[in-house]
Amino acid sequence: MKIIVLAGGLSTERDVSLASAAGICKTLLEKGHDAFLLDVFLGLENAPENLEDVFTLPGHGLEIAKNISETEPDLAAVKASRPDQSDCFFGPNVIELCRLADMTFLGLHGGEGENGKLQASFDLLGIRYTGPDSLGCAVAMDKGLTKQIFMEAGVDTPSGVCLYKEDSDCSLESLGLSFPVVVKPCSGGSSIGVYIVNTEEEYRQALKNSFRYENEVVVETYIKGREFACGVIDGKALPPIEIIPKNGWFDYANKYQANATEEVCPADISEEIAERMKALTVRAFQALKLNVYSRADFILDADGNLYCLEMNTLPGMTSASLLPKEALADGIEYGDLCELIIQKSMEARYQ
Repeated sequence: MKIIVLAGGLSTERDVSLASAAGICKTLLEKGHDAFLLDVFLGLENAPENLEDVFTLPGHGLEIAKNISETEPDLAAVKASRPDQSDCFFGPNVIELCRLADMTFLGLHGGEGENGKLQASFDLLGIRYTGPDSLGCAVAMDKGLTKQIFMEAGVDTPSGVCLYKEDSDCSLESLGLSFPVVVKPCSGGSSIGVYIVNTEEEYRQALKNSFRYENEVVVETYIKGREFACGVIDGKALPPIEIIPKNGWFDYANKYQANATEEVCPADISEEIAERMKALTVRAFQALKLNVYSRADFILDADGNLYCLEMNTLPGMTSASLLPKEALADGIEYGDLCELIIQKSMEARYQ
């Protein structure tokens, strides 16, 4: 197949996306596909006269891949580096190349890659893509709306509220919450802008910091416990994985820096808890109108209560990411997983 692996963009998870997409592109090449890694925002300036030649270019676009740093990407610098300085989100030749491809594999994370806008655009443009549809992405990206849907669907989740910038003076007491709490952007990812706070001073500073990313944040009860993730493909849950940071909690640095976190899969939990987590993952997946694949994040407290924090509609996809590790524990090799995602995306929308 001719496959564009789409990455980058203008999300705070840009670097994570480029790393994920590079892994996807490399394994698809090893599987015999004509794959090319493309930045959705920067596009391809000096494309060959015959655009289809892109799929067999030496290097396959992998020169844009980069390691994930401990700091967020400089998005202003990314915008300034685009030669045409267009206000269009899609860079030069992106739409044309995606239309030429048999499939566009979405290696994007956060922002327009996961909030449903890109998926809706591709539906209108007749571009085939991997992962959930626009509706599920839009719903799951909004953590406040997700929380409401979880509660209605019987998926336990920490109690919390949405707070808008104009209401940032509200006290925790007026919100019906008490310390400790978690403050996080409503539509963020990779734990960027997420804070665990224990005092009024920390709370005010966390609000100030989180509101730098967007105008709506979620304030929710902090649940102390063990951290897990559970992937789902085509409605079937994968073996849960436990995430054990060596220091602190599973924040941006611990997610992406080598040797910062121990990950155990299958998780060292009872069969009853594992099956309960898998059932809740499928229920959350269905309640949010998702399809193809996603990954749920959980906290297990000391009393055995499970709380679903959110669903990741385009989870990390390097070979060392959580979902591929879960798939491997289920007997699915990384390259086979990428092809399975393509297959299930085709079945969900294009057959």
